[in-house]
Amino acid sequence: KLPEDAQAAKDLADKADRFEKKIYDLELTRTIAENVSIPVIASGGAGNLEHFYEALGEEGKADAALAASLFHYKELEIREVKEYLREKGVSVRL
Repeated sequence: KLPEDAQAAKDLADKADRFEKKIYDLELTRTIAENVSIPVIASGGAGNLEHFYEALGEEGKADAALAASLFHYKELEIREVKEYLREKGVSVRL
């Protein structure tokens, strides 16, 4: 086997691991947001654009969302997420 094959297999395994983790706990986030007077940040659950909207909308009621790995692995661009959220009526800074 070539070293490139081993790296490709590792990259695929890493992507599969990240995929399994990509769901915000919206019920928990919403419960916390409804019961505290400080900003709530949804973290560790964005897998696609809709997940951001769900976390920040009525389902999750978070004030902000964190998703470093999506940006690190270039699965999404920050501007792409912000533009999507703005189109959905979420207040964002561009």
